[in-house]
Amino acid sequence: MNLEIEMQIDGTTVGDYVYEVIKRNIINLNMAPGNRVSEKEISDLLNVSRTPVREAFIKLAKEGLLYVLPQRGTYISYIDLDIVEDARFIRECLEKSVLKIAIEKFPEELLDVLQENINAQKNLIEKKSFFKFLQMDEEFHKTIFIGCNKARTWSYIEQINSEYKRVRMLTFITDVNWENVIGQHMQILESIRNHDEQMGQEVISYHIKKLIFDQIKVREKYPQYFKGD
Repeated sequence: MNLEIEMQIDGTTVGDYVYEVIKRNIINLNMAPGNRVSEKEISDLLNVSRTPVREAFIKLAKEGLLYVLPQRGTYISYIDLDIVEDARFIRECLEKSVLKIAIEKFPEELLDVLQENINAQKNLIEKKSFFKFLQMDEEFHKTIFIGCNKARTWSYIEQINSEYKRVRMLTFITDVNWENVIGQHMQILESIRNHDEQMGQEVISYHIKKLIFDQIKVREKYPQYFKGD
């Protein structure tokens, strides 16, 4: 197993660090659905005791990213498209409502933050940094929630976001046109700047609904990653 590992950030507990490393590798598909995972192997790779790894496994199992087969071991969960659709539906409803608020009133300084985020996305396209692009994409939407005083609402989205992110990673890995994604972000930003509710609602709806069509394509290409019907 070759985990993508980043240096531990000061102030982060060992437990949080282990959890974040494992979760990152599940979402970026470095740890593929259906594969068995070992507490000992991960503790050796991360140079930590097995206790924080065990605690991370429990937490990730509650999130649906791991499952346990008695007497056989712990495995990466297959992607469940019913859960993905629930997350997509919740995101569409909440993001359309929050964008309506943003179009009415939004902090000027955060418009610059959104523009800087889009610029960073363009740089990541050139490097084909899939996971970092996904992080910046999520940060773009999170910033809109923060600007509308809805940070807590975004935290609820993050709780049901893991399966959604795995499918989005697959769309990036496959053949998604990243420029289209960035173009939609630019349109969302312009709708906020210009107080254009009609454009904003049309773009955000298409932006999130697109996953419905993308998941058909990625399931055809990677059927081994998905839960059976």
